[in-house]
Amino acid sequence: MQLVTASLPDRRAIALLFGVICNLVLAGAATAQSATPPTPSAAQPVTVGYHVSPPFVMRDGDGALGGMAIELWEEIARGLGYNSDYVEYPTIGALLAATEAGEIDIATSNISITEDRAAVVDFTQPWFDGGLRVMIDESGTTTAGDIWSGLSNAGYLKAYGWIVLLIVAATLGLTLFDRRFDKDFPKRWREGVAESFYAVMLLVTKGTLPGRTRLFGWLGRIFSALWLIIGIAAFAYVTSSVTSVMTSLAIEGTINGPDDLEGHTIGVLEGSVGERAMLADYVDIRRFEGIEAAVQALRDNRVDAVVHDAPVLEYYKLQHPDLSLDVVGRIFQPDKYGFSLPYADNSLIIPVTVNLLGLKEDGFLDTLENAYFGDER
Repeated sequence: MQLVTASLPDRRAIALLFGVICNLVLAGAATAQSATPPTPSAAQPVTVGYHVSPPFVMRDGDGALGGMAIELWEEIARGLGYNSDYVEYPTIGALLAATEAGEIDIATSNISITEDRAAVVDFTQPWFDGGLRVMIDESGTTTAGDIWSGLSNAGYLKAYGWIVLLIVAATLGLTLFDRRFDKDFPKRWREGVAESFYAVMLLVTKGTLPGRTRLFGWLGRIFSALWLIIGIAAFAYVTSSVTSVMTSLAIEGTINGPDDLEGHTIGVLEGSVGERAMLADYVDIRRFEGIEAAVQALRDNRVDAVVHDAPVLEYYKLQHPDLSLDVVGRIFQPDKYGFSLPYADNSLIIPVTVNLLGLKEDGFLDTLENAYFGDER
């Protein structure tokens, strides 16, 4: 058998081809390595943005941070060996804007995961189920607007219109009558109409028609008696209808859930999901930076209700039993909370999410939720 050996030029070609393949493999590995952002090391600090929103982010009297979201992040950072540098933002909207701009590495609070937000910032896996609810002030006084709406809904305003029309007609009729038969009646129309209007209102409110019971003998007395009955009936109808509406408002309230918000002024927090929901429903809103300011406006009757994240409202009510606040109606527009991160640097998303899922599986999240909400959820 004769062995076939490659010539020198063939050997050089094979060596050149092998070198090209090795270079391609090394270049591909380098490209893959550069495409994966470096994960922060234990010594590298992570900038954490937050918005104070009890019970998720709170600050005690000494300024120390706490709350469910802070405790959860601290547990994640401890597991990954990160050091956290915290930066506060006044609203959720400002917090998300800072996240989008890359000013912070991660944002924490009760941050709802929505489609619009996911278009500009990244999110971890959700760690809490949220949604919106309505807070009202049970001790708040009934306003004139509430009474007017109640009268309108009950159909009383139409009857009031007929009563007003009757008063106007009676005033004009009495003016013409007295100008013809009473020689002492004012000659000027302005004084005459005013005098007749006063007499008609006196009849309606007190049931008296002074100076006219003896006109035309027994016919005049019967006529005055009929006017007396009409006046008393009109006054009784007005007072009873207003009393009925006010009693109904006191017993039932004007807002019992999200379906009763139309026609009312609603307090929302700037940049929140509640603000977006109320704008979509064309509700008159007032914006506030924090829950304290919104609740104060509610107690001052500057807003009729506050719409915000259900757990935040429920926790605030639980912590302030002396304020006669109530959270009413069903949860609407349910959503989920997550940590948000900038798209520009996604080095944290994988390790944080993996650690978060581990905390879910071992029951840490359930224990944390029970510590803040107990049996309320």
